[in-house]
Amino acid sequence: MSWLKMLNVRERLPWAATLTDTYAALLERLGPVSPFDLAVLGGQAVHSPGLAFLVGYQAALRVLWPSAPPSLGAICATEQHSLRPSEMQTRLSDLRLTGRKDFVTAGDAADWLLVAARSEEPGQEPRLSLVVVYPGEAGVRLEPLPPIALMPEISHSRLHLDSALCERLAGDGWDAYVKPFRSLEDLYVLSAMLAWLYACGQDHAWPKSLQLRLLGLLGSCAEATRQCPDAAASHVLLAGIFEQFAALSADLEQAFEAGPEALASTWQRDRGLLTLASGARNKRLEKALQTLRL
Repeated sequence: MSWLKMLNVRERLPWAATLTDTYAALLERLGPVSPFDLAVLGGQAVHSPGLAFLVGYQAALRVLWPSAPPSLGAICATEQHSLRPSEMQTRLSDLRLTGRKDFVTAGDAADWLLVAARSEEPGQEPRLSLVVVYPGEAGVRLEPLPPIALMPEISHSRLHLDSALCERLAGDGWDAYVKPFRSLEDLYVLSAMLAWLYACGQDHAWPKSLQLRLLGLLGSCAEATRQCPDAAASHVLLAGIFEQFAALSADLEQAFEAGPEALASTWQRDRGLLTLASGARNKRLEKALQTLRL
């Protein structure tokens, strides 16, 4: 059954004690699904934008690494607010990993971590590899970070690595993983957020025109998932979807104001989630437009 037909299911997922339990309950409900179905049907089922973000993030990870375990995971690339390979200090040597990553989404609930690390020989240009480590193993330590203002139900951690044994994934760490993940995360998080908004519209009888426009955007996201995330045309398509979503802002604000105060407050708090990566997304768009001569 397609995601569009399954959107008729309006039952929300009950709250669970932990993110691990919440995600496990979601997987049990959905069964085997594609990453896009996970984002959309999972986003529709959860109670908050923060949980929708987490579901979309997990979906993007499964596009990046199709062999990922079913449990919660995270990608760890940023160091000192930078993704530049030349500025990374985390090192891979003989399948041993040493260094630090500063921001791990839902780190305390993750069962596995994808870590970007420098792996070039001395004197060579910076080169990244992507490896897998497991929390709780020797040399792997997660330090809890204070809650941030957005999506406070989603924890964040700092990762410390001290000669930790790891598994190396095939392919170049930058070109095959870190670079495309930025676009994959944008797309699948947006998909999950649109599905959460559509569920809000169903629950609170939003105007039919607004619900239909949300469905139309989900259809555009479905098409975008069929494209290569690194292609210039994909960056343009994704930018177009974000522009259309931005055009719904006033109607969404009006719809939330007419509904429960607690829900409106949650949206006011977390609506900025989709703008966090807008700077990098705009740079990708500029390069794509130049490539396509548009």
